[in-house]
Amino acid sequence: MQRLIIFILAALFVLLLLAVTLTYSVRFTEAAVLTTFGKASEESTIKEPGLRFKLPYPIQSVTTYDTRSRLLETRLEALQTADDKQIIVESFLVWRVSEPLEFFRRFSNAGRRADDHYERASSTLTTLLRGAMAETGRFTLSDLFSPEVGASRIPELEAAMMAALNQTGEGDQSLADYGIEAVQVGVSRILLGEETTGAINDQMAATRDRLAKELEDEGAAAAVAIRTKASSDAQRILAFARLRAEEIRQEGVIEASRFTSQMNELPSLATFLAGIEFMQQTYGQRITLILTADSPGLSLLNVDRFQAAEDGTLPDLGLENVPLLAETAEGGER
Repeated sequence: MQRLIIFILAALFVLLLLAVTLTYSVRFTEAAVLTTFGKASEESTIKEPGLRFKLPYPIQSVTTYDTRSRLLETRLEALQTADDKQIIVESFLVWRVSEPLEFFRRFSNAGRRADDHYERASSTLTTLLRGAMAETGRFTLSDLFSPEVGASRIPELEAAMMAALNQTGEGDQSLADYGIEAVQVGVSRILLGEETTGAINDQMAATRDRLAKELEDEGAAAAVAIRTKASSDAQRILAFARLRAEEIRQEGVIEASRFTSQMNELPSLATFLAGIEFMQQTYGQRITLILTADSPGLSLLNVDRFQAAEDGTLPDLGLENVPLLAETAEGGER
């Protein structure tokens, strides 16, 4: 019984060893290269996920690559712009293995493991990315740093770096020849040296002064337009007011002529009424005028005159001193 158990365990171990030796699996995020005696052919690439069989090592071996995107960052590097300003640039590259067979052929001499291949590829890509960063020399400092929103040409610099990577690599070979696809190239940050910082500050000050001058000019132009319009409106309103005043004056003259013609018939009464109006306007709120009951027009306030009129006759009102009224009394009809 003991021997049977040992035999079963040994058989299971052999089967497990054969399963590990004779099978391999590919995940949906991976691609594999199957080599026979270290040689790879066009049929060696496996991109479909699943479990597969192979001959045991060293007859056949499998190298599996992760085809997901990987990030590569460069260290800070000093570069010159087109206007001879020094800046310090840090960039990054997002890349992935697009052709596993070409990738294997280019980097398999770095070692048997896929990690060794990735390390060699990262070193090559770092060199290529630094070469692509030389595109910075085509742009001035003001192109990269602009006070206006959306005016910076950094996206153009990144596009130029991507084009440089895709055009040639080492030995005038493109990234596609390495089985690599550049997904994205970008500038992580840009630092300025002391001299460049001073130049940037001067440029910003000049830009600020220019914008301030433009705003002042716009304000002055707007003020002139407002003053011109206000003056025009004022002249128009004044002309209308003068015209209206003249119309009212003419109406007053016409209306006054009617009363003047009436007053010409009774000039004394007109003079009397004008005097009363003058007194009302001039002294009505400024002085207190004390008159006796014998004053013209105030005889009605004299009680003695009413007591003397016992026979039913009208009392003497003392209006004989008013010329107009005296003339009226004498003429009868007037």
